[in-house]
Amino acid sequence: MSGGRVSPLLSRMEGAGGIATKYQGQTLIRHFGDPAEEYLAATERSAVFDRSHRSRLVVSGRAPGQMLNGILSGQMPRALMESDQGVFSSSATYHAVLTPKGKMLTDLWLILLGDEETSGFLLDVPVAGEEPLLKNFGKLLPPRLAVVEDASDRLATITVVGPDSAEALSDLALGNKVTAEELCGLGEGEWCSIGSPAQSLLVMRTGDVWPEAYSVLGPTDLVTELWGALVVGGAQPAGLGVWSTLRVEAGRPAFGTDMDNKTIPVEAGIENRAIDHTKGCYTGQEVIVRIRDRGHVNRSLKRLELGDMPTPAKGQELFANDGTERPVGWITSAVESPRYGEVLALAYVKQGLETVILDGQEVAVPA
Repeated sequence: MSGGRVSPLLSRMEGAGGIATKYQGQTLIRHFGDPAEEYLAATERSAVFDRSHRSRLVVSGRAPGQMLNGILSGQMPRALMESDQGVFSSSATYHAVLTPKGKMLTDLWLILLGDEETSGFLLDVPVAGEEPLLKNFGKLLPPRLAVVEDASDRLATITVVGPDSAEALSDLALGNKVTAEELCGLGEGEWCSIGSPAQSLLVMRTGDVWPEAYSVLGPTDLVTELWGALVVGGAQPAGLGVWSTLRVEAGRPAFGTDMDNKTIPVEAGIENRAIDHTKGCYTGQEVIVRIRDRGHVNRSLKRLELGDMPTPAKGQELFANDGTERPVGWITSAVESPRYGEVLALAYVKQGLETVILDGQEVAVPA
């Protein structure tokens, strides 16, 4: 992502009391003065998070789907459906993009915007993954068949979290043509929009956090207007701190934080979401198949329950609980969890261990 890119919502969020911070080189809102209230809103009412720091790329051309299918690890999205009321729906698909050695360049969500050749595919990409993904596309996407456009300035993203979120989005984003009950029935990645998804608000169910949550992607002016309407309607503006807490509580890894260019998807536990074992060849497939059929990984990402110990820093080492003090893992994310009443962490741990030592204390490793 360009270092100079600023969320179109930033000035409005700062005007609402948002306190800015840096995240992977980008300016995000850390909190709005009362993280406890933000957490309460996200878990009991509704809270709205700006996600516009993520990159939004559009791949179109003569054969974008065919070209992407050989690069992405998961299923391609199914064709759009349109109801008599003009409601479009389909399902985004989750992917990893790999090197020939099976290491991750990024993860991403892939959304078919309409007719493949005219509308193309929208790629929702994490901050840390944009540069390696674009370099990879420069090598593997022939311009006569597929071209990449950075649409991050003209498109924006927010996520609405909490038990009241479906009702609010049914009214404010979907004109009550999709009911709250219908939104609640969506699986992760399933989405709907009123009118063409390339030009309107697309509401997609997400599992990145554990409360009920929906990401809304669309033209910047429409998303900005929706953010304001949600806040006026009672949604609590919320920032990166509470998002991170809800994400770790859900056990959901984030690329650039819990996954990087040394990670194999199986190590991060995302293979069931990101890998389609029935598809044809894609870069890195040989390694993934070999692990599935004949091997194993030496480490895996675990969610550790740490009790009331101080919140460990990213990168803090875990040691064997056998007197050798040999390193056997490290922390990638850690938060104080209101839901569990203790510190939680995501950490890579050597396979086969039941306990590890952190800061001199024994910590159980879940199976």
